[in-house]
Amino acid sequence: MAFSGSQAPYLNPAVPFSGTIQGGLQDGLQITVNGTVLSSSGSRFAVDFQTGFSGNDIAFHFNPRFEDGGYVVCNTRQKRRWGPEERKMHMPLQKGMPFDLCFLVQSSDFKVMVNGSLFVQYFHRVPFHRVDTISVNGAVQLSYISFQPPGVRPANPAPITQTVIHTVQSDPGQMFSTPALPPVMYPHPAYPMPFVTTIPGGLYPSKSIILSGTVLPSAQRFHINLCSGSHIAFHLNPRFDENAVVRNTQINNCWGSEERSLPRKMPFVRGQSFSVWILCDTHCLKVAVDGQHLFEYYHRLRNLPAINKLEVGGDIQLTHVQT
Repeated sequence: MAFSGSQAPYLNPAVPFSGTIQGGLQDGLQITVNGTVLSSSGSRFAVDFQTGFSGNDIAFHFNPRFEDGGYVVCNTRQKRRWGPEERKMHMPLQKGMPFDLCFLVQSSDFKVMVNGSLFVQYFHRVPFHRVDTISVNGAVQLSYISFQPPGVRPANPAPITQTVIHTVQSDPGQMFSTPALPPVMYPHPAYPMPFVTTIPGGLYPSKSIILSGTVLPSAQRFHINLCSGSHIAFHLNPRFDENAVVRNTQINNCWGSEERSLPRKMPFVRGQSFSVWILCDTHCLKVAVDGQHLFEYYHRLRNLPAINKLEVGGDIQLTHVQT
């Protein structure tokens, strides 16, 4: 359970995709769309926040177009009629590359972050509470669509304005203590490294943990640890110096036997963005990278609810974490 009242993510949804936004849009809701732009088919894709599944009423149409040098169209459609386009003559995405789009709903506008950086604001033309559906179509493959409800307060440094908005949780007791405050703005990088946060409720079958970020150009290694007290129940350790993805467990400061086998080549690349999805199953963790299943890791520590802390460190910058 990520947060009380939060909606489970849509995982590996097929495109074209339409899905319900439970409870509709609300001030402070953050929706993350993570995937990869297809390099072969088509030159456009769109993310639509709309009323119902028909596409006749779209409060916010976000439409990257890889043509004429690349630009992004934003618009609103009411009763099948499009309004005037707002064009941003800059393309922050690349064909064939993964991306992380974060849509923050605020009282006056949508703020859109692309790979952790604020890209555009789109002022509401219709009341946002009419929106109950998100649709994605066009030349993309999706890894996940996740929902972060309002009132989740970061526990990190003092706010600084006019920088990057993001989504770090504090410990469970603080999460809903100040829901009326506006989202906190941070200097880039948004997540301090190493990064540590709680996993509310610990692990249990069907529990998902999602991280996305960018590997630093000169990266040697990074790690993602799921911890139980002083033990590391699951250590995920991509090593660029060894071209390997090492998995292990540490109990009482002693490492167990490493697991290194992969069904395909190293999925992490220096200088490129990535997403990791860890799904807890009864017997194992299932790990996918950029939407593609990579390996299973059988539980060595079986008290799953006690595995309640996430640690991330090494040569990456995080853009999104959902526990």
